[in-house]
Amino acid sequence: MKREYDVLIVGSGVAGVYAALNLEPDVRVLVISKRELTLCNSYLAQGGVAAVIDKENDHYRLHIADTLIAGGYRNDLHSLQILVNEGPEDVLRIMKHMDVDFDREGDQVMMTLEGGHSRRRILHHKDSTGREMTEKLIAEAQKRENIDLAENTQLCSLTPCEGGFWALLLQGEETVQVACSYCILCTGGIGRVYPYTTNSAIATGDGITIAHELGATIRNLHLVQFHPTAFAAEAGRERFLISEAVRGEGAKLLNAAEEEFMHRYDERGALAPRDVVSRCIIKEAARQGSEHFYLDIRHKGEAFIKEHFPMIYARCLEEGVDITKELIPVFPCTHYLMGGIDVGIFSNTSVDRLYAAGECAHTGVHGANRLASNSLLEALVFSRRATYDIARRMRHEQSGVTVPPPAVRSGSKPIPKGIRTTIRNIMQKAWFVVPDYEAAREGLSVANEILHDLCVGDYKLTGDYIEAKSLATVCTIILKELLEEEA
Repeated sequence: MKREYDVLIVGSGVAGVYAALNLEPDVRVLVISKRELTLCNSYLAQGGVAAVIDKENDHYRLHIADTLIAGGYRNDLHSLQILVNEGPEDVLRIMKHMDVDFDREGDQVMMTLEGGHSRRRILHHKDSTGREMTEKLIAEAQKRENIDLAENTQLCSLTPCEGGFWALLLQGEETVQVACSYCILCTGGIGRVYPYTTNSAIATGDGITIAHELGATIRNLHLVQFHPTAFAAEAGRERFLISEAVRGEGAKLLNAAEEEFMHRYDERGALAPRDVVSRCIIKEAARQGSEHFYLDIRHKGEAFIKEHFPMIYARCLEEGVDITKELIPVFPCTHYLMGGIDVGIFSNTSVDRLYAAGECAHTGVHGANRLASNSLLEALVFSRRATYDIARRMRHEQSGVTVPPPAVRSGSKPIPKGIRTTIRNIMQKAWFVVPDYEAAREGLSVANEILHDLCVGDYKLTGDYIEAKSLATVCTIILKELLEEEA
């Protein structure tokens, strides 16, 4: 790792690595990953990437209309038009130039259907599309001489100065300071602010917290998506997803009596948008007096299931469920963030030289609820657009940090135990599928006290401290927004 870079990219998911790959070969780039390079939400994405590739049977206007419906018409139309119109070129580019492999029938790329889509437009690699994209993009980045990749490296803070930022990084117990002219935050979501989530262990809202501390605008952080069909495991914080594509290929959603029930609530049935299905499950749970729900894909046959959903089949088998012969237990779970660091159409934040892309950014494309498989498309399109703005600025502006790094301050004591558990319990009670405003008011008071103590206390600068402060920050912002929306 060098002392100075042109661009620091925080996060090694699809948004972060694709941004690095779109910068010119003479731009010095550092991509840091809090854990190993592949531990990110991108890697866990099963369903696929939505794009209008088959223009004979699909159209950009239909993709836009489907996204608007799913998002409750709270989407930013300009950003959405950019996403849908530019996205197919990015998808074709990673196929042609970065060796990303999508499933095919002969020479034709296969398309599947997912909830909320009116056409088959989901490109996929079995049921592990995110893994395929992440691994291939990282492999390409590792070939580039101008890109340094640093694992187990956590961003503690960014200090703005003339010409860029000083970034304080934590590697193990050692701190390192690196100068950069520009920074792109691609730090993923906030799923770990809940006790149960489909998100990876890194999703603690660190990038959102750092941007917030710098004064960046944070918008719609309370717009959290609860995926209706996470595997209902008996224990464990991380729940794996039963992809939307399983329902898209004909799986039935059943209640505790093993009956289909969605027709009682929505004419679109099990393929209604995710927020709708999640709320319907909660209503049906109250009606039935049971939280037992299932997906049934058995009628598709063993060969079909193993061919189309090998990873889901294997993961369920690890949990003792053979989905070719048994029902899959499911229940809603925290999944995705529609809000985040507010950005413009070139992923620029309200802080000079600071950009954000991927799940931590609020582009406005998703509205109040993300349409299935639009997330990987957003990561590609808006991370690339960030590099366009950086390239433009580098041509016309003097860059390079010229001031010495700030002093590093660290306390002397470990943080109190139980902070994360307290925050997670607050969030689960206050805002899970249906908000509880009284619990939100009570929880916000507690979360504010925790955050204040973490900010002023004499605590050691550790990864645990950074993540706890991030979770407390995210919790307070979400609950404040939730209560403002009630008012």
